Amino acid sequence: MWIGALVALALLAAACAGRSSSGGSSGEQVQVGLITKTETNPFFVKMKEGATKEAQAKGAKLLTAAGKFDGDNASQVTAIENMVAAGVKGILITPSDTKAIVPAVTKARDKGVVVIALDTPTDPQSAVDALFATNNYNAGLLIGKYAKAAMDSKPAKIATLDLAPGITVGILRHNGFLTGYGAANVDQNATQLATSPQVVCSQDTQGDQAKGQTAMENCLQKSPDINLVYTINEPAALGAYNALKAAGKEKSVMIVSVDGGCTGVQAIVDGKIAATSQQYPLKMATVGVDAVVDFAKTGKKATGYTDTGVTLITDKAQPGVPSKDTKFGLANCWG
Repeated sequence: MWIGALVALALLAAACAGRSSSGGSSGEQVQVGLITKTETNPFFVKMKEGATKEAQAKGAKLLTAAGKFDGDNASQVTAIENMVAAGVKGILITPSDTKAIVPAVTKARDKGVVVIALDTPTDPQSAVDALFATNNYNAGLLIGKYAKAAMDSKPAKIATLDLAPGITVGILRHNGFLTGYGAANVDQNATQLATSPQVVCSQDTQGDQAKGQTAMENCLQKSPDINLVYTINEPAALGAYNALKAAGKEKSVMIVSVDGGCTGVQAIVDGKIAATSQQYPLKMATVGVDAVVDFAKTGKKATGYTDTGVTLITDKAQPGVPSKDTKFGLANCWG
């Protein structure tokens, strides 16, 4: 009788242990890794928010890490190694150095971890299992076409406030912008920043507001007659605006950008930025978490490229350039 009770209890315990709150095949909670470029950029804050919410909804455990600054490859490599050691089923990453991160990604994939790039493609893109991102070339193309229409026939003296050397997302947005404006003619397969006689100054900003301000100050010293500024993102755009305002030029220079964050859209309302290409990091993170959980359940890996969308936001629409106003932008900022 006593032995029978012990057997029954053992069978009950085994049955309970076999249940999974996350749907993992081993009965253990699915672990998902998220590695962003930084923890402070609002874009990545929103991405982390989306991943956290979706992981909770799916009963998964989210592990997070970030670089100390945009371009910090070493911290991202360490994060990948730590997450693999912790037993994650998949890693979502916005690579800071799109080439240098590849060996660490390859090692993780060799150990059976699915790796998905968010927002920024690796170089080569095939280094990861899948890419969930804005078409960054198209994002640049949109603001280039907008700027060309808004400038009308006025000759452009362009400043480009870029990201950092060799980073795919920076190359794609920059080249898309210049092609959309008609100042260059390169496709999204180009691996170098396009140049043009209309570009009178180019500076790297690492997507940082303070560095954006310094870059704009440097450009104004070099070419005081700049009348159009492209920036890699809205923090850099706001830095550029501060420099222009300090120089008394904020009314005579147009700024266009990429991101579509709530702060950036509000900057359009406030007259600081003319237009921005809105992207959707929360969606990137949500579908990324879903893909890892699905892999844990079924063994099926996400593959290829998924376009998470882009929308031009402005309150001064231009003929022939599809756009939405800031009311839409504020309602959907980074959703």
